Amino acid sequence: MDKIIIADLRLRGIVGVNPEERTQAQDISLWITLHTDLRAAGNSDDLAETVDYSALEREIRALVEGSRFLLVERLAHETARLCLRHPGVERAVVRLEKPRALPFARAAVVEIERTRADYPVAAPGQPN
Repeated sequence: MDKIIIADLRLRGIVGVNPEERTQAQDISLWITLHTDLRAAGNSDDLAETVDYSALEREIRALVEGSRFLLVERLAHETARLCLRHPGVERAVVRLEKPRALPFARAAVVEIERTRADYPVAAPGQPN
């Protein structure tokens, strides 16, 4: 499987359980690997045959900047869900780094890997 990698996407959002983390946006760095088949795009040179990672970046930015999650695990999970909504993305690996989360570490890091099977389609009227 081919890969598209969004490397070190630096954003700011509210995520954390401590009171001080609930009021100020914090730095968040994302490394996202999208597993997809890029042969058609390689042959056609047509954006419609691949993942528009510029559009995806805007969606991820909106998610992170509007986030109010308590856990970085949840933010990573929802980022993967968003990635897998794009046609052709079969698997998403999301590495989320929260700098300065620990006093003696550069960052706290969560890395998850999800497929479409991890996000079953909800019944009509139910959140997915």
